[in-house]
Amino acid sequence: MLSAEELERYARHIVLHEVGGPGQAALKRARVLVIGAGGLGAPALLYLAAAGVGALGIIDDDAVALSNLQRQVIHGAAAAIHRLNPHVKVEMHGARLVAANALALIGGYDIVADGSDNFATRYLVSDTCFFAKKPLVTAAVGVFDGTLTTIRAYERNADGTPNPTYRCLFPEPPPPGTVPACAEAGILGALTGVLGSLMALEVIREIVGFGEGLVGRLLLFDARAMRFETLQYGWDPSNPLSGEHPAIKDLSLHA
Repeated sequence: MLSAEELERYARHIVLHEVGGPGQAALKRARVLVIGAGGLGAPALLYLAAAGVGALGIIDDDAVALSNLQRQVIHGAAAAIHRLNPHVKVEMHGARLVAANALALIGGYDIVADGSDNFATRYLVSDTCFFAKKPLVTAAVGVFDGTLTTIRAYERNADGTPNPTYRCLFPEPPPPGTVPACAEAGILGALTGVLGSLMALEVIREIVGFGEGLVGRLLLFDARAMRFETLQYGWDPSNPLSGEHPAIKDLSLHA
């Protein structure tokens, strides 16, 4: 599976007992879809490419503005990834993720990393991953804080209870206008680098299978206090996606 050049490139992974040759081969086989190539997606893409993920899909329809450059550290993503690691295949999707294309796009990958910057996309991605039975690593940032979690809502945990969905954690998006966009509130570029790198690390951990993942756990980072905390959350039987009486049967809610 791995060429001599790849064995040398990934030598520091391969000597790790938790990764080794089988783990590196799993990374090479993996297909990861990254939602958004902005402040979170850019560092995630760089570290996933450096780690040797075989195929990286990128969906983003935004145009680059000068004000993006203090946090979005790659542009011309396909060329940047090829320069970093020519063994990685890049698949560009220059469109907005909507209900009409979400299942087809997400269904073509093994795992999704969501670095989108709006609640509508986050709920759409999470609901689609549930129906497509794909693991989701999702990150978000505020002005001086960030969160990260992994969702495998189509599976059950050891005691038979369903794993929680994004809707168990955040039942409804906040009312419009209550969470200001970064253009209005501001954001530290390095903060998105921290959360984007953590998102890549969690995707790698999911693919290789070492350690304890973030299913049912929300990682919180406070950049003012330089403090990490973890919040436990569980399945909500009243959630409309996978609860006892699900109201969401397909993606028509997002149409």
